[in-house]
Amino acid sequence: MSGHSKWNNIKRKKEATDAVKAKIFTKIGREMMVVIKEGGADPNNNSKLRDLIAKAKANNVPNDNIDRLIKKAAGDGDKNNYESLTYEGYGPNGVAVIVECLTDNKNRTAGNIRHYFDKFGGNLGTTGCVSYLFTEKGIVVIEHEGELDEDTVMEDVMELGGDDMTYSEESIEIVCDPTAVSELREGLTAKGYLVASAEAEEVPSTYVTLTEEESIRKMGLLLEHLEDDDDVQNVWHNWDMPAED
Repeated sequence: MSGHSKWNNIKRKKEATDAVKAKIFTKIGREMMVVIKEGGADPNNNSKLRDLIAKAKANNVPNDNIDRLIKKAAGDGDKNNYESLTYEGYGPNGVAVIVECLTDNKNRTAGNIRHYFDKFGGNLGTTGCVSYLFTEKGIVVIEHEGELDEDTVMEDVMELGGDDMTYSEESIEIVCDPTAVSELREGLTAKGYLVASAEAEEVPSTYVTLTEEESIRKMGLLLEHLEDDDDVQNVWHNWDMPAED
């Protein structure tokens, strides 16, 4: 999701229902099949797999489940026919949306994505129609409860190759080159920081504010349906979401 709401997204995942946890488990398992096919099942030799393991742990997936995921993904390698697809479109009032998918049935996925956009006041666009509004950046989030000294954290972040940092009472969001996410996450973890998430994200250059209640409702439902779809891995948008209570 958009960068400014990253910490709220992490908190929602931590408080997720069993149904949501099952969805997350399915999506991570599918992604593991792809990265293991590309780079092998040994995380020591596969940085993408290391990142996925860290992502699974950040989403409270137990270690035993992670081990089972890796074994299953490694054993099902020959059955892995997943294809990476990216869709671009507009939500209500021109909110830009990018949807990243992993699918074994392109027609099913395309039909579902188009249906969600049509149903909730948006429209699916062509490749490149909104991606120019986004820049890929590495985003690493440290979880804390106000006990970390901002200057000390900044020194560590700069030492490890971070570009920028936003400090708040609950979290610290660090921006880095998307290719440096793994190295930064591992460096911060080695220094004792609690890394809540570390991913390459599509960060918007501008945001759209929705003021009409119906537009807000439809945009929320569009994102909810996209994120609930098993074929969808990531949804990026430039909606300036209302702050949560």
